[in-house]
Amino acid sequence: MKFSFGRSLVKAFRVQKKIGKLIGKAVEATRTKPKRTTSTSRPAKPILVETTAFGSNPGRLVMKSFVPTTRLPKNPALVVLLHGCGQTPESLDVATGFSKLAKERGFVLLYAQQKRANNSQNCFNWFRPSAVARDRGEVRSIKQMVEHICERHRIDRSRIFVAGLSAGGAMAGALVANYPALFAGAAIIAGMPFGSARDTMSALRAMKSGATPPPGGWGRPIAEISPEAKAWPAITIWHGMEDRVVKPVNALACVAQWLEVQGIAENSGRLEEKPWGRLQSWKITSELKVALYSVSNMGHGLPIKKRKSVTALRSGDPYVIPAEISAPAEMMRLWGLSRLRT
Repeated sequence: MKFSFGRSLVKAFRVQKKIGKLIGKAVEATRTKPKRTTSTSRPAKPILVETTAFGSNPGRLVMKSFVPTTRLPKNPALVVLLHGCGQTPESLDVATGFSKLAKERGFVLLYAQQKRANNSQNCFNWFRPSAVARDRGEVRSIKQMVEHICERHRIDRSRIFVAGLSAGGAMAGALVANYPALFAGAAIIAGMPFGSARDTMSALRAMKSGATPPPGGWGRPIAEISPEAKAWPAITIWHGMEDRVVKPVNALACVAQWLEVQGIAENSGRLEEKPWGRLQSWKITSELKVALYSVSNMGHGLPIKKRKSVTALRSGDPYVIPAEISAPAEMMRLWGLSRLRT
């Protein structure tokens, strides 16, 4: 009898618990009863669309893109963006507003994304020779993404631009070093010179203390990998003067690298003091070849123009920093990506 009573009691408790769950669900349903779906209340579709089949993808990266659905020119320009460590294409896009710029100015946007399986910090492996050698690893994957989107959307191949932040900035430099004819312009933001490291430890040392020039000078690693190159895209280098993650001396090494490979004398540049910092530029027959944007009072990140509502910006990506100059806006100007006429 005791055994039967105990079993019945357990059964009763289970039934009571089940009934309680059903009642709880019913109450919750009445509290969050969905409204009738309208055109304005439907969940927004993801802005960035992932493409899974774009080539052999030896670097095992993820391809994401944004293609404006209205007012896209017949042969649009392409902007390739590479995120920094700990970032995602989505976090970078929300903070910088590049997808909004793509809508306003009629260009296609391509994001390459790193996987944590490749790098635990979600960094592009700019310091691994196998990842940045021509037609191998991560640079090959990104080139395949570019080729895929060019064919699919009839991209104007004379207007392909690349920009990257931190590890993405170093990878942007590696892409131009390998495929100079592919790009019309590039921006290296808080990045590192190509060939400045061979593994994780040497990368960390270079970031903290400054990279040591290789034998033959900074231009040699690029000249060796692209000896046939006759022309190079305009390179802009951006760095915060207070950057403690990647020491600003690395920006000077980047400048030296791209000046050397193009045979431009360092003393031929022009220095200008700006409200936001210093601008050094080097031109050949009035055409910009290399520029260094040294942003005062800024740490490690990408500068974006201060807004009236700074709190909205602070809630976004920590490596997109309010400043007196906007890197995205300046890129649009330099690359000739103007607003579409209404």
